[in-house]
Amino acid sequence: MQKKERFRRFLDYFTQHYPEPKTELNFGNSYELLVAVILSAQCTDKRINQISPALFARFPEAESLAAASVDEVFMYIRSVSYPNNKAKHLVGMATVLMERFGGEIPATVEELQTLPGVGRKTAHVILSVVYNEPTMAVDTHVFRVSHRIGLAPLTATTPLAVEKALMAHIPKQYVPKAHHWLILHGRYVCVARSPKCEICALKEFCKYYENLQGKPAQTTPLRYTG
Repeated sequence: MQKKERFRRFLDYFTQHYPEPKTELNFGNSYELLVAVILSAQCTDKRINQISPALFARFPEAESLAAASVDEVFMYIRSVSYPNNKAKHLVGMATVLMERFGGEIPATVEELQTLPGVGRKTAHVILSVVYNEPTMAVDTHVFRVSHRIGLAPLTATTPLAVEKALMAHIPKQYVPKAHHWLILHGRYVCVARSPKCEICALKEFCKYYENLQGKPAQTTPLRYTG
């Protein structure tokens, strides 16, 4: 199957069955989303949603978070992964947000990446969800599913390479949605261990499934390093 056809079938399926995908992180504004995304690195959305209400109640805006101590923030997020580093990042992020941007969430990748704890992936999530910009945030789910389906070539061994491969074939109006489609598919169907191929609607054009059936397609496990 040609790559163009594979992308077409991917888009056809999700636009028909999941036309309006959403992030599973709970948030009320762009500041809360930024905090939640920083916290979600190597942690589940479920866990972040459990601890965020108390965190947002105590620090409802960047100003209060910037004025907090790292130790106090740690007490609210101690059950997430890497709480020490994330507490430092959150206070640092809020401080820079107040000092450089007047508490407003920046609208460019370059500006967002000046905030502590914000890398390219997090910046793209903010631009996609808050500003509906055609940016593709490549996390471990997007990285894995893109390779398994065959949307990204095996030569795309970095998150940036996968991002470029996806952006080259997905129309701009679908990019923000495609990010969620790939994440949710990876979270609930195309899981890292023992993917649920038996219930997957994409298996008819999936390279990973072709390989399981003994067909010529080859897939090599790649490790996400973002």
